[in-house]
Amino acid sequence: MIIDATNAVMGRIAAIAAKKALLGETVNIVNCENAIVTGSKQRVLADYKQRLDRGIPLKGPYFPKQSDRIFRRTIRGMLPYKKERGREAFKKIMCHIGLPEKFSSQTLEKIGDANVSKLPNVKYVHLKDIAKHLGGKLWN
Repeated sequence: MIIDATNAVMGRIAAIAAKKALLGETVNIVNCENAIVTGSKQRVLADYKQRLDRGIPLKGPYFPKQSDRIFRRTIRGMLPYKKERGREAFKKIMCHIGLPEKFSSQTLEKIGDANVSKLPNVKYVHLKDIAKHLGGKLWN
């Protein structure tokens, strides 16, 4: 299953990907940098910055700065990753920045319920803006 995350809510895609992976399906998510996180920009950026600053630098917890890794970490939170079936499911999920060459000829699935047009308000932040705020590299 190849999911296109362009203009889609990150949490909704993450929930669907976690369920599919637990059922044994391989899930690839492309265009992760174009996914959105709902909420006011100031609050969302402050929440992610607080997650990054939490803990001790040499001991953790560690939080990623790049958009594809932030997306994968979100999915990990929806899996029982400390148990064997959760670890196996997490290995079946891959997130990509942009559209890799090997997926360009295949059909991409858009999740209808996760589209930004379904939101009742217009407050959201793109994942690439969050990554840029955290100091991550942009691969565009």
